[in-house]
Amino acid sequence: MRQLHSLVGLVAAVLLVVLAISGAILSLDPALDRLGATVPARGQFSVATLAGRVAQHYPGAEQIQRTPSGTILVYYDRDGQVGVDRVDPLTGQGIGPHVPSAFSRWLKNLHRSFLLDTPGRAAAGILALIMLMLAISGIVLLVKRLGGWRHVAGPLRGTLVQRWHAYVGRIVVLGLLLSALTGIYMSAVTFEFMPDGAQNDPDFPSVVATGPAAAVTALPALQAVDLSDFRELVYPYPGDASAVYSLSTTQGDGYVDPVNGALLSYLPHDGIGSTHEWIHRLHTGEGLWWLGLLLGLCALSVPLMSVTGTLTWWQRRRSMPRIAGNSGAQAADAIILVGSENNSTWGFAATLHDALTQAGLRVHTAAMNQLASEYRQAKWLFVLTATYGDGDPPSSAQRFLARLPRLKVNPDTGFAVLGFGDRQFPQFCGFARDADAALHAQGWHRSLDLETIDRQSGQAFTRWGNAVGKLLGRDLSLLHTPVRPRTRSFELIERVDYGQEVQAPTSILRFRAVAREGVAGRLTRLLGGNGLPRFEVGDLVGILPPGSAIPRFYSLASKSGDGFLEICVRKLPDGVCSQFLHGLDVGGRIDAFIQLHPDFRPASGKAAVILIGSGTGIGPLAGFIRNNTGKHPMYLYWGGRDPASDFLYEPELGAYLADGRLTALHAAFSRVKDGAYVQDKVLGDAPQMRELIAAGAQVLVCGSRGMAKGIAQALDEILATVGLDVQTLKKQGRYREDVF
Repeated sequence: MRQLHSLVGLVAAVLLVVLAISGAILSLDPALDRLGATVPARGQFSVATLAGRVAQHYPGAEQIQRTPSGTILVYYDRDGQVGVDRVDPLTGQGIGPHVPSAFSRWLKNLHRSFLLDTPGRAAAGILALIMLMLAISGIVLLVKRLGGWRHVAGPLRGTLVQRWHAYVGRIVVLGLLLSALTGIYMSAVTFEFMPDGAQNDPDFPSVVATGPAAAVTALPALQAVDLSDFRELVYPYPGDASAVYSLSTTQGDGYVDPVNGALLSYLPHDGIGSTHEWIHRLHTGEGLWWLGLLLGLCALSVPLMSVTGTLTWWQRRRSMPRIAGNSGAQAADAIILVGSENNSTWGFAATLHDALTQAGLRVHTAAMNQLASEYRQAKWLFVLTATYGDGDPPSSAQRFLARLPRLKVNPDTGFAVLGFGDRQFPQFCGFARDADAALHAQGWHRSLDLETIDRQSGQAFTRWGNAVGKLLGRDLSLLHTPVRPRTRSFELIERVDYGQEVQAPTSILRFRAVAREGVAGRLTRLLGGNGLPRFEVGDLVGILPPGSAIPRFYSLASKSGDGFLEICVRKLPDGVCSQFLHGLDVGGRIDAFIQLHPDFRPASGKAAVILIGSGTGIGPLAGFIRNNTGKHPMYLYWGGRDPASDFLYEPELGAYLADGRLTALHAAFSRVKDGAYVQDKVLGDAPQMRELIAAGAQVLVCGSRGMAKGIAQALDEILATVGLDVQTLKKQGRYREDVF
């Protein structure tokens, strides 16, 4: 599906852009026509009244026409000169000559046929079919990627280009589907694959009343037609006693006797004709100017989608590493099988491949789908796999589980599975767990327990590499840094230190952006900006400590609108980055970049928010409270060691309680008399917790993995009586974690 979506989109991109831009410009015509038209309310007056008013100013009128937008046109003959004017239906007086735009006519030909007549019309029809295919396949891919329909409106992940492609597509897909379907129908009608409902005129009357013609205002058939239902009135030919009025309305066509005003014959429109007319209106916006504008806006997304789609395809191809020195499958000492959706896992696999090769092993690396039936010489089998959507295999591993039973088990070969994912997904590393269990069930020896890596953590990959090195009895250093954005320089402007007395030095650090040089910097200063890149509370800042290429990520306790970048950092004995940050004095600088993390922030709405954390996990939670200017209900549960030493953000939290941004604070401290942990506080407030969550509250948890596990167990116990659990809340998007 992805290959089809990419290939078709790349091939048709240029022509689709031409079709979309021309359609977007044409969508303005109905709105402009409607803007210049006077449209009386339904029931205000009849066609007879309109014709009488027109007759006062155009005695030589031959035809009156009402366009779908409501503009009234009169065709006339004056002193032998024919003309067409726009008229005011309220007075019948001319507004100005009607001169169709040559540009609009040329643009319609471009849109309908690329100025190539019949072959161009065929191409336009095929492109409408391609647009339909792209819209449907795009929906399928988005739903699959987000883990099902229930998550389709949830936060988007991936690179900036990928997020823009998916975000815009999610907004405009219905409009593009409507344009594609109606375009396909109109093309099918053009080539007579479907009927257009065109019908013959009603039978011409054989008998017409004799005598002088009555005034047009006195004709009953015209008095019975409301102006809103009117399409066209053609006058009788002067001097012809058998001539009649020809009347066309939204319901049908007929002839009107000019003497007595009777409707002589009438042919109603059939269902096929009415359907064709409505589909034409839906595609062009004629008579539905507001829909035309909406479809035009949707069409304008096509150039953007073409660019972002092409860039996404290129990024995916570029991220696919070339494995140097790849040994044959049957001669290799170590096998690396890779499951990846966007090729990011291949970068980690290439690093492992190179490290094992340098350690003197023959290594074979391949996609999980390329599982061989046997690996004769292999002593180790390493599986590195991501998980797609709601626990599904990624594209390069979709056939792995089906092929696994055919793999001959080698009792001398041990396996280890490393899963990649994002803990915000309910099925975090779900496919990696399935692969690990399936290999073990087939009789393979598990050399290392399953390990998981959250958000492509370089540190976690290095730790896993150390375990692999011990397994192999070799010195193995796995250093892999995924492609990161360019760093910016930030300067420390303020720090508050805690925790020295309880052997847990922790600092709240605030930074400002160092002014950029050049035009961009001068423009920022001129506009009064703070120079910070855009970020929200809960996003991540990747900091590169001196001498290290691997960034360390910290959750942000501020948003860019606060005017500073704030993080909360505990000093760890072996922490390269935390040691560096704690050694910074005011005025010291860091190199860092922002990584958006839209999954960890409160959802909009008035439902209560329950914030739970421990230690430095209070950073983003305090930021959420700081920015709760709407004073929605927020409850904070947090655990520290000693209130006299490491009560982080204590002054700020007191102020937030006073001004209503924080509804309640429940702090637990473990190193005091009758000490407790944060999960104890949560269990102690079980009735209120149960009531809040049952009423729709959302839960955000930030802190250590052990704490998060304890909180999940506590909430499962609390919610059991109301038929809820943490897993259900995750699927509903009401339970979000940022754990480390």
